[in-house]
Amino acid sequence: MSALGHYLEEEGIATVAISLIRPQTENTKAPRALWVPFELGRPFGPPGDPAFQKRVVLAALRLVVRASGPVIIEDFADDDPRARPDPAWHPPALPGGAPDAAPEAIAARLEAEIALLAEPHRRFVEQHGRSAVALSGLPIGDCGRYVAGWLCGLAPPSPREGFSAPLLLRFAVDDVKAYFLEAAAAGPAHPSSRQLGDWLWNDSAAGAAIHRLRAKYMTAEDERLKLIAGNFMVPGTRQRSAT
Repeated sequence: MSALGHYLEEEGIATVAISLIRPQTENTKAPRALWVPFELGRPFGPPGDPAFQKRVVLAALRLVVRASGPVIIEDFADDDPRARPDPAWHPPALPGGAPDAAPEAIAARLEAEIALLAEPHRRFVEQHGRSAVALSGLPIGDCGRYVAGWLCGLAPPSPREGFSAPLLLRFAVDDVKAYFLEAAAAGPAHPSSRQLGDWLWNDSAAGAAIHRLRAKYMTAEDERLKLIAGNFMVPGTRQRSAT
């Protein structure tokens, strides 16, 4: 985007970039950039907070009238208010289990936890009027069983016409992640994304299963499966070493 900005500027069109990774922006030297201290995927800050997002947009647009340059990088002053942990939040109670358990044991826990979270997830949907659990087109219980099959090395075929098995695995994993995070966010508290992420990746069978899937299929012979396992299952900040 920084390079594209330079081309546009040469044609007389002013540009402003929103930067989430400051060193990258410093290296690519965008004509104008506003660095924001938010997590990846949230360039304007917390979802559902239009007033805060408007402040970010206006701060970026003010760089257009700055006379200095040719490279301007300015820092946004405020952190994402949703990044602060909420002490009132308590994660859903899960049975737990050994992180190094056999795949079959993790798979069984995953399916059990999906059933346990049905009520808090229903409350989340009722509270917010939406859900991101939709990519695979499968009921969440079927998503869990499909993920469990891959975890146990069965490589089940895709149950949906027009979707390859690796692609449907990616979508089923995304639906499982969304389901767990939404269920954990139900209620009056406002957990930070770090609180939710710590719970998902460290304490739930879903996190254990997805970590195990990534490690299992990063060396797969199927290039599509290897690509999905390496790049689309576990965020970079949550990845564990192969050892």
